[in-house]
Amino acid sequence: MAATVLLVRYGEIHLKGANRPFFESLLVKAMRRAVEPFSGKVSRGDGRYYVHGVAEEQTGEAIQALTRVFGIYSVSPALEVEKDKQVMYETAAEEMKRYMQKHNLAGATFKVEVKRADKRYPMKSMEVAADAGGYILEHVEGLRVDVHNPQVRVFLEIREQAYVYVDIIKGQGGMPLGSNGKAALLLSGGIDSPVAGYMVAKRGVLIEAVHYHSFPYTSERAKEKVIELARILSAYTGPIRLHIVSFTEIQMQIYEKCPEEQLTVLMRRFMMRIAERIAKENGCQALITGESIGQVASQTIESLHVTNSAVELPVFRPLIGMDKIEIMERAEKIGTYETSIEPYEDCCTVFVPKHPVTRPSLEKIEKSEGLLDGEGLIARAMETVETITVG
Repeated sequence: MAATVLLVRYGEIHLKGANRPFFESLLVKAMRRAVEPFSGKVSRGDGRYYVHGVAEEQTGEAIQALTRVFGIYSVSPALEVEKDKQVMYETAAEEMKRYMQKHNLAGATFKVEVKRADKRYPMKSMEVAADAGGYILEHVEGLRVDVHNPQVRVFLEIREQAYVYVDIIKGQGGMPLGSNGKAALLLSGGIDSPVAGYMVAKRGVLIEAVHYHSFPYTSERAKEKVIELARILSAYTGPIRLHIVSFTEIQMQIYEKCPEEQLTVLMRRFMMRIAERIAKENGCQALITGESIGQVASQTIESLHVTNSAVELPVFRPLIGMDKIEIMERAEKIGTYETSIEPYEDCCTVFVPKHPVTRPSLEKIEKSEGLLDGEGLIARAMETVETITVG
């Protein structure tokens, strides 16, 4: 009798050479966490991972959890059978019938694709494909063969056992979490920063988050919105430690004592300094922002240079060459968009100068900072930090 198994493929880990066991161990741990709620058991085979033990009614949820794991390229619900021709072909025919019924297909074209990883199996891949295709054509009504552009592909993999499947569900790709250090994300309530965090996490970087809250100018609902964004991200990144910082005093001091057109750049520099301190206290090696060249006045090359000069840690800006439409599409794909557009302002949108400087001079910015008790403001802001774990 055929057993249902989730067949899991991974991508870039194949390229890691001698370091491959390190990446694989991280991926297996992440997979086990993902399928634990469904009683799934992870095992490794010849070039694949397998998940056994998931109840049929929970298969969809388990696949969804696995496709959020960074490092997984794709997942297929497959039927695991013995390497007997008759059993394999019968199973392939039944899978074809199931797929046609599910998708209401009539007169479909199909093709059988075979991967013979077990080279001891007596028939070659092309022979198995032709033989299985002939059996399916004979036993399933309303089919035609099209080897070039079929509507349905039936896959048969001959490994330790044989695996028959039709569906291939794409995963996130990337690298396993924890394989490339840790960074602190400056997380606002907007569209960009959650996407930036997702993209860097996809490269194997663990994420902490820093959010600036300006009560009473920003509401409690605005803070809850950011917590919800962190929760959505945590489905991909694992639990996120979110550090919420009161930014009101700093904003008011800049607003009262510094040139209005410099307000945004000065705020960004304070945000970067505070985020850097939080990052270093929590073992982060870099900062992440959602900036994109030219999107707003504070994101010109000159402004980014002035912002960078406030900190020592490297600043990752994965959205730097993306336009707003691309960022919005990515936000919709990962599920943060609808929350990001909720109408609750964050501190970056409350104090906005009418005519912000687009080509700031570092010398002038530092002169304006001299009007402030910078160290005192940062120290008092650090005393307000509230840390919660989300996800």
